[in-house]
Amino acid sequence: MLAVNSCMDVTEAIYGRRAVRDYTSEPIHASVLEQLIKAAIQAPSVVNRQPWLFTVVSDQALLAQISENSKAYLLSRPPTVGGAKDRYRDLLSDPDFQIFYHAPVLIVISAKELSSWAVEDCSLAGQNLMLAAYAAGLGTCWIGFAKHWLNTPEGKAVLGLGRNAPPSPRLLLAIPRVLQRRSRAKSQKCTGSGERVQPVLYSFIEGQARLSV
Repeated sequence: MLAVNSCMDVTEAIYGRRAVRDYTSEPIHASVLEQLIKAAIQAPSVVNRQPWLFTVVSDQALLAQISENSKAYLLSRPPTVGGAKDRYRDLLSDPDFQIFYHAPVLIVISAKELSSWAVEDCSLAGQNLMLAAYAAGLGTCWIGFAKHWLNTPEGKAVLGLGRNAPPSPRLLLAIPRVLQRRSRAKSQKCTGSGERVQPVLYSFIEGQARLSV
């Protein structure tokens, strides 16, 4: 199993992490996902509200459905109102293109309630998660193509989110086919004295998990 608790110099993670768009199909164990989310919630948030909600989707049929709906949404609208820019239309029109690159896991980070800083708070948590994933030998990619459809009432319903849920970042998480270059991690465990230890609540339904902190 991948080790998330091995230490890596933060500068190495910042300079080494790259967007990955080619993954193996190997699933990510639930315990690894939980450790990564615990790292994500160490992020700062406005007045320490910690508004995050993590929806983890591993159901490949559902990911394929979201991909097709997102592509159709972008192609049906002009760029000025959330449609695809011209340089992406050929790609989105390709029936073989899947916007999640067939990764085994999609993580949607959303806020529990609407606020002026919800997107910023969730984005900070997403950056933490990406750096922690890199330290564990995992690849990530911030997905923009799913943004507009997942923020529609229909898209939110697919994820079990409320119709008024704020816009949310989307991250892919998987094992890259070509491992990103990294140095050997130090053997000691990372245990910051200020670590947040709120319980992570989660449930699995047909390959889909919702984790709330």
